[in-house]
Amino acid sequence: MAELLSVRDLRIGAISHPPGEPPREVTLVEGVSFDLARGKVLGLIGESGAGKSTIGLATLAHGRGGVRITGGQVLLDGTDILSLGRRDVNRLRGARVCYVAQSAAAAFNPAHRLIDQVIEATLLRGLMSREAARARAVHLFDILGLPDPASFGDRFPHQVSGGQLQRAMTAMALCPNPALIVFDEPTTALDVTTQLDVLAAIKHAIEVTGTAAIYITHDLAVVAQVADDIMVLRHGRVVEYGPARQIIDAPGKDYTRALVSAQRTTRAEAADQSGAVLEIDGVSAGYGGGANVLEGVSLRLPKGQTLAIVGESGSGKSTLARVITGLLPPATGRVLFEGAPLPPSAARRDRDQLRRIQLIYQMADTALNPRQTVRELIGRPLGFYFGLRGAAKTARVTQLLEQIEMGRGFLDRYPAELSGGQKQRVAIARALAAEPEIILCDEPTSALDPLVAEGILRLLARLRRETGVSYLFITHDLGIVRAFADSVAIMHRGKVVRAGRKSAALSPPFDAYTARLLACVPEMRLGWLEETLAMRKDPDQ
Repeated sequence: MAELLSVRDLRIGAISHPPGEPPREVTLVEGVSFDLARGKVLGLIGESGAGKSTIGLATLAHGRGGVRITGGQVLLDGTDILSLGRRDVNRLRGARVCYVAQSAAAAFNPAHRLIDQVIEATLLRGLMSREAARARAVHLFDILGLPDPASFGDRFPHQVSGGQLQRAMTAMALCPNPALIVFDEPTTALDVTTQLDVLAAIKHAIEVTGTAAIYITHDLAVVAQVADDIMVLRHGRVVEYGPARQIIDAPGKDYTRALVSAQRTTRAEAADQSGAVLEIDGVSAGYGGGANVLEGVSLRLPKGQTLAIVGESGSGKSTLARVITGLLPPATGRVLFEGAPLPPSAARRDRDQLRRIQLIYQMADTALNPRQTVRELIGRPLGFYFGLRGAAKTARVTQLLEQIEMGRGFLDRYPAELSGGQKQRVAIARALAAEPEIILCDEPTSALDPLVAEGILRLLARLRRETGVSYLFITHDLGIVRAFADSVAIMHRGKVVRAGRKSAALSPPFDAYTARLLACVPEMRLGWLEETLAMRKDPDQ
C-alpha cells in the first residue's frame, strides 16, 4: 500500500528563557520517523511535553509559540512540505491537510452560524461552490450522527452541546475532502457517554471518507479503538511504535507497560468510621429564575474520606460545587459543615468558613494568574487567612512546595514555565495553604496524561493521610473513582440516581442510567467500541 505520509528523522526545537540565565535552544522532538497509509490511523500517545501535538502540527509544516522544525522531512505523497514556500504551504492547509483542536468551544466563533464556519476553509481554497460545500457539510453532519442534518448548521455554537460541537469541528476538517486530518485530543474534555458518541462518529467518518488520520491523545483505551498503529512518545523521542494490538496486549517497553497499568489501577475503600464533615440536605438550585438544575440532592461526606460525584455533562456536578462553596445559593435545602448550617451565600460566610472549604479547578492554566509567580500564587491565601508576611510567608510557601514534591527552586517561576502537572500541583498547594477541612476537586486530572494524573492522585491521597482533609471529587472518569474514592454519587439530570460506598454503588444490579454510564467507559482492548455500539443497538444481547 502506497504511503500517504512519510516522516523521516523529524527534529524540532525552541528557544528557552530560563530565569536568570541566557536564552538557549532546547530540543523538543528528536529523530522521529513513521509512515501512514491512506485510510489508516496512527495514534500518538505520551505524557505532557512528549511532543505529540508538536509532531502533529509539523505534518502541517507548522510550529507554534516559537517552535522551529530544525531537520528531517515530512513527505506528503512524496513531496517534502517542509521545503515548500509559504504560499504553497497555505494552499495545503485546510485543503489536503486539516486539524481538529481539543476545544471546539474555543475554536468556533460564537457570532457566526455553524454552517458558515464549517464550509469557510473549503470556499477560501476554491475547492467547491457554496452550494456544493453546503451539501457536503449536510452529508457530513449525517455521517457524524448530528441531529436534523439539514438544519443543524443554522445553529450558533452556543446552541449545541459540547459533543455536537466537537463533531461539527470534525465536519469542518472533512469538508474539503483532505488526505490527512490531525485530531488533537478531540474527546479529552467530554464525559464518557458523549466521548463514546464522538469517538464512534470520528471512526465511522474516517472509514467512510478514506481519510488518513493522526490521533493524538493521552488515553490508551481511547486510541485503542481508532488506531491501526500506535507510537508511544516520551521527551520527544519514540519509546515504542507498532501495530495497536501489539502495543496494547504485549507492550515491549517498561514505559509503555507503566502507561497501560496506570489506567487499570484500583483502590480499596476506607472504612466509614467517622462522622460527616459535610452534608447536603435536600438541595435544589437553578440559575436566573429558570428551571432547577439540581432537584432534592442529599449527600454525606465522611471526615478524611473522598466522595466522588459522577455524571455526564449537564448532570449538575459543577452546579452542586457552586452551591457548596456559596457561589450559588440554593432555592431549597441547606449545606451543613460539621453539623452546623452554612450561610447559603459566600458573601455571608465569615473568613473561617471560607477557609475551611477550598476548590481546585479543572484547568490550572486558567485558574492561575499568569502574571504572578508561584511564590505569589501560594502566598496569597497565607496572607489573607493567617496574616503571614515576609520571611514567614516565604518559609511556609517553601514548606508547601516541599509537600507537593516540587521544592523552593520553583518559587520565582511563572505558570508559563511549568508543565501541566506542575501547575496542578501549585493549585493544590494554594488550596492547602488555607489549611482546609474540605477540598472540592472539579475534574483536576481530566486534562492530564495517565502517568501525570496518577501522580496527582497519589499526591492527593498522601495529603489526605497526612492532613486528614476530605475530598469531594467531581469527575466523569469512573477509572479515577475506582482508584481514588471511598464512596460515590451518580447524578443524572440534577438528581442523585445512585449513591453509597464505592463497592456497592459500582456493583450490580444497576439502574438503567448507571448501567449505561458504566458501559461507556472505554476498555483497553481492541474491538471494545464495536461491541459497545452493537449492544446499544440490541440491548437484549
